[in-house]
Amino acid sequence: MSSESDTSDSVANGTPDDHGTLYVVGIGPGLPDHMTAKAKRVIESSEVVIASSLYQEFLRDDGTLPSKEAVDDDGFATRDDGFEQEIVRSTMGRQIELARAAFDYVREGKDVAHVSGGDPSVYGKSDLIFKMAEEEGATDVPIEIVPGLTAALGGAANVGAPLCNDFCTISLSDKWRGWDEIEEKLRAAAISDFVIVLYNCWRNYEKAVEIVREERTDDAYVAIVNDAGREDAGRNGESQFITSLGEAADHDDKVSGMGTSLIIGNHETDTWRNDDRTYLVTPRGGRDVDDF
Repeated sequence: MSSESDTSDSVANGTPDDHGTLYVVGIGPGLPDHMTAKAKRVIESSEVVIASSLYQEFLRDDGTLPSKEAVDDDGFATRDDGFEQEIVRSTMGRQIELARAAFDYVREGKDVAHVSGGDPSVYGKSDLIFKMAEEEGATDVPIEIVPGLTAALGGAANVGAPLCNDFCTISLSDKWRGWDEIEEKLRAAAISDFVIVLYNCWRNYEKAVEIVREERTDDAYVAIVNDAGREDAGRNGESQFITSLGEAADHDDKVSGMGTSLIIGNHETDTWRNDDRTYLVTPRGGRDVDDF
């Protein structure tokens, strides 16, 4: 129940006080250890949860969502505390349809958790929700983004500290933009000496590596990271492999698909080794401790 001040604020902001809220929720890799407490709380308390089959599976592991057996044929489940949720399966081909449905649910007074892997605003679902809200005239629908751990951060943690200086992310997917534009960004990032994190590496990753090689030395370090933070629960299993820029394109067997990211170091990125493994480190203020 909204307080009087909450209701006044809602009316003043033009949002009807009988509406719910549309939460676009980032769950990071999807496993409970890497999901924020707020993301878990929002999913557990929303009357409607929209999530892919894979994310539903992840969220059932620790009880964030009811078990598969508890969900009836219409997608409804009653939690142990008596709270009823509707679980809606999301697929790539239904994104527009489900955005419209989410607006309708909110107007019915329901809170909706629209689940995104990683972070919703890093190649996730946030932009689509806002674009659809604009197209549908859904200015009455409250939208809140719940951030999550993105692959760049999860992958970097798995290989050490490669992002401690300036870095950028670039998607290699040419579904929404032409390759010429992607190439321009790659070249600019390489020349500017950013550490570069490549997303969507199942597309064009060899081409991307060759472009960066034109502007960066072949001995620059590269980490190939798969399913960061998902252990054995991802599509191909969590792994990391450190190589050089000159040899990165020779390891296509390590690039397993949608869950793969490449982290390309800059001229300061170096290795640190202990008895068990090799790490990548990009120092923030120079190579010497005295520089910090």
